[in-house]
Amino acid sequence: MASRNLPSTAAMQCFEAAARHMSFTRAADELSLTQSAVSKQVAHLESILQHKLFRRVRRSLLLTPEGAIFLSDVRKVLAQIEMSTHTIMTYSGNSEVLKVATLPSFGSRWLADKLPAFLSANPGISLEFHDRVEDFDLEQQDIDIALFYGHGSWPDLACHKLVDEEMVAVCAPSLLDEHPIETASDLATLSLLHLSTRPDAWHHWFAGQGIATDRSYHGTRFETFPMLVRTAMAGGGVALVPHFTVDEELAAGRLTLAWPHRLHSESAYYLVYPEHLGELGKVRRFVAHIVACASAASPPEPPP
Repeated sequence: MASRNLPSTAAMQCFEAAARHMSFTRAADELSLTQSAVSKQVAHLESILQHKLFRRVRRSLLLTPEGAIFLSDVRKVLAQIEMSTHTIMTYSGNSEVLKVATLPSFGSRWLADKLPAFLSANPGISLEFHDRVEDFDLEQQDIDIALFYGHGSWPDLACHKLVDEEMVAVCAPSLLDEHPIETASDLATLSLLHLSTRPDAWHHWFAGQGIATDRSYHGTRFETFPMLVRTAMAGGGVALVPHFTVDEELAAGRLTLAWPHRLHSESAYYLVYPEHLGELGKVRRFVAHIVACASAASPPEPPP
């Protein structure tokens, strides 16, 4: 492997402590080093980076713009090293870690309540979850299993369909009290709330009812469903969301259907994993459990 010109962990620790205290002396006291040693470590970092990390103003330390940028990344690196260290220190040799990435709303509203039974039946497997809002390369990001939304075809990934999707238009009951809706096209006069990764969802919802409106792309955009739903609950507009993300709010009356039409998405939610991991016991057991849960929750197919 080619030699890398990387800073040492000690140098990063000295820099982080100095930046937190804005003092080499207090950083040295925390790290049980001399002030000179901390100063030399920071100077070594600056020589590697070829940028000053601190500047002195009236006997005080201030981060340079480059120092502020580097500090953010250094803290993430040190936190990851600390977490990995504790993991290995407490490792018993009897457990496996399964890394799972999921869309935030799907994870919290559909997947979460399927996990206790799996964990109870598989005490030797520890689950590590990561939120993702878009597709990504599992192997590049060291993820074993992911929950994707799409058409069910990803190169080199085994795919299992879990849940179809129905999109419903919901809002706070008070919004309909203030603005009664008599036809579906009346919704276009209200504030439409959008998910940024689905900019054409409202267009398809209206088009599915033969309605053409130039307002279907207008409105506030959100990266994830939770904030979109909370805004709708607060009376901020009408949200178009998968039914499973708001079933609890609808049942409790915190949200109501703004119009009964449902948009049946062409895409669905899938469990995916690299094909070569399919024989791993931890992957095989998790896949079998989640697929079985999805099958149990699905309505039976109508007779031919």
